[in-house]
Amino acid sequence: MILGDAAIAATPPASSPNPVTIDEVFRHHARRRPDALALVDAANREILTDGAPRCLSYAEADRMVTAIAGRLRQMGLPTDAVIGIQLPNIVECILATLGVLRAGMIAASLPLLSRRTEAVAALARIGAKALITCGRLGTFNHGQFALTVAADVFSIRYVCGFGDHLPDGVVSFDDLFAAEKLEPFAPLNGTRQGNATAHVAAITFDIAEGGLVPVARNHAELYAGGLAVLLESRVAQDATILSTIVPSSFAGICLTLLPWLLCGGTLVLHHPFDAAILAHQARTQRCDTLVLPAPVAFGLAANRAFAVDGPSSIIAAWRSPERLADSPAWHEPDIALVDVAIFGEAALAPARRGGGKPNPMPAGSVTVPREDTGGIVVAEMTRTEAGTLALRGPMVPQRSFPPGIEGSGLPYFKIGPRGLVDSGYTCRIDSVSKGIVVTGVPAAIVGVGGYRFPLHDLQEIVDRIDGAATLAALPDPIVG
Repeated sequence: MILGDAAIAATPPASSPNPVTIDEVFRHHARRRPDALALVDAANREILTDGAPRCLSYAEADRMVTAIAGRLRQMGLPTDAVIGIQLPNIVECILATLGVLRAGMIAASLPLLSRRTEAVAALARIGAKALITCGRLGTFNHGQFALTVAADVFSIRYVCGFGDHLPDGVVSFDDLFAAEKLEPFAPLNGTRQGNATAHVAAITFDIAEGGLVPVARNHAELYAGGLAVLLESRVAQDATILSTIVPSSFAGICLTLLPWLLCGGTLVLHHPFDAAILAHQARTQRCDTLVLPAPVAFGLAANRAFAVDGPSSIIAAWRSPERLADSPAWHEPDIALVDVAIFGEAALAPARRGGGKPNPMPAGSVTVPREDTGGIVVAEMTRTEAGTLALRGPMVPQRSFPPGIEGSGLPYFKIGPRGLVDSGYTCRIDSVSKGIVVTGVPAAIVGVGGYRFPLHDLQEIVDRIDGAATLAALPDPIVG
């Protein structure tokens, strides 16, 4: 599926960071180093969900990706079918995403915190044909939850899952791990006409005052975000990356999935949060780079968690970018810190710290590496007349989704004049550096640790409890 004029996709754009699809990059690494370690689960996986911790080589992971893609095709799902994925930060989440892409379909990631009403609204809005999930999350029967959601979404034909004791009606994918023979299956990416990277690869969901907003990106736009993180953090080829960020958002994809794919190394997964397990993983797997929520990174540093055998760099995700300018100094001289300011599903901006304090975001072109004026331009930032931050560039979507949603009356991802997307974050121009400093959050939106929702939703709940109650949203040092 190509958003906009299909003729634009006839040839790869000159500014595209990579001329091949995400699946083709993965297949390249699987051919290059099939026996190398690709994906590793956390040791405490069984507390979270079914199944022992998995540890897969590139050859094993490639086989599973093909198996998942083949199973989806055998179900009769067509090219460009939208497949919902709601999984924790485990190996199967990465495999499912790549399997959907290999099948020539579109991966739509749902946050685990999505309530039933939100999940139904999201999947119905994009016409999802299937949902891939797991049987258990802690003590919660997530497989049954997925069936309940699917029953309310007319377009969904299948609910698929990983895990033991899946409820009736859920198609198990666990047998694919043990299958001795796979059905013949030819990946679709290489047979697409024109520029395959212009096709929609992933859909994530943002929040506007009116509710959920689907945001679709093609391969090239995802590459731009992932490449920005990779180059600014200087992740080496074949590096080992430990990530606590679930790839269920644009930031999650760019911080977890794409750096691993682009460097061709090992991805160690940790579903937040157990500090002892995290330290054990980082030490035993000899992780070069850690991907953490920014408050967690500073908390671990304060507790001297990196004193022995620490990583060479930490990528700190700021889901509340207005807190970045006032963040503490970084006092770990042997560990480079890369701040990644996240603006909902619109864009992100990575910046490597030089003197311990964060670097201002540039007013104008954002290049990576940041200190290289001749680097790759991944975005452009400007301050609007209303005092909010607007963005455009290779990583910022230029089309709303689904096509034609503008006339539906539903909230949608709005593209302004000159291709600028208003993030809603208030900002100012720093008098010294002339860079942009984010100062406030979008109006009428509440963010709790990366989970965002309209303030009026919470107000309605409070009103049902006590009509005289007053609701206030206050910042928290950990969750924002």
